[in-house]
Amino acid sequence: MALGMIEVFGFATAIAVADQMAKAADVQVVAIDKNKPAAGDAARVPLVMAIKVEGTAAAVEAAIKTGKEQAEKRGLYITHKVIARQSEDIEWFARLNALGRDKLR
Repeated sequence: MALGMIEVFGFATAIAVADQMAKAADVQVVAIDKNKPAAGDAARVPLVMAIKVEGTAAAVEAAIKTGKEQAEKRGLYITHKVIARQSEDIEWFARLNALGRDKLR
């Protein structure tokens, strides 16, 4: 199973990007995580969000491409990474999030 992660600025952007990624490819959104940017409250958007998806390598690549395009349209894209074949340890970490105790599905 492949893992794709994309970081964007802002909660609303993260939700919109996750929605488009899930619609663009056969992937499952496994976590949406938050963090403060290095500049903290002085940053233009003081919230970094990470969207994590799993699926086949091809599906994850397609979803990440769509997510990147959506975030770039808003000027809120940061970075992304695709791990084509994640280890069991990484699979466990992928589901960690700092949004509270809520779990996706």
